[in-house]
Amino acid sequence: MKHNPDITAQTRKNLMDAFWDLYSKEGIAKTSVREIVGKAGYNRSTFYEYFTDVYDMLEQIEASLLPDIEKHRPIIQDVIMGTGAHQPLKHLAEVYSKNKKYFVVLLGKNGDPAFQEKIKNVYKELVRPHLHPLVADAFTLECTLEYMISAFLGVMTYCFTREENPDIEKMVQLLGSLINDGLQKNFNGNVSME
Repeated sequence: MKHNPDITAQTRKNLMDAFWDLYSKEGIAKTSVREIVGKAGYNRSTFYEYFTDVYDMLEQIEASLLPDIEKHRPIIQDVIMGTGAHQPLKHLAEVYSKNKKYFVVLLGKNGDPAFQEKIKNVYKELVRPHLHPLVADAFTLECTLEYMISAFLGVMTYCFTREENPDIEKMVQLLGSLINDGLQKNFNGNVSME
């Protein structure tokens, strides 16, 4: 028997929404299939048509949030090459904003460290080819990548957890300034880092 694709997609979405509501409040250890299907209004067998367990469901949600490397490569290239002003950073901030309900939880203090590493690794793969010719050795390259990506995700998470609708333009300007001018210049010359 063939299932209607629209109904199948809606059922999957309903299960994932129920899971996310529970997971964002309780974490993965306290989220059960029984609670998910009860909240979504389905039976356990329906859950198992789509997912093997709650960890599989979390994995599928996380995978859907990771950027498509080929699709985002031109945007990252613009950031590295300094073209297009702040538009690439603004685009990435808007992607974060679109997925805010997931990123705030997954990258927050009670989030999934595995997801933090996954998203950092995807962005490192995007940026590495552009930085590689500019950096003297592999150690410096990997440390620079870790610094850049961690800082970006940290600032985004901080802003989105503090305000319902943060000023994306201001955030983009600050990130652009930090990338282009470094930390010291953002203190208006009042602090010496020596």
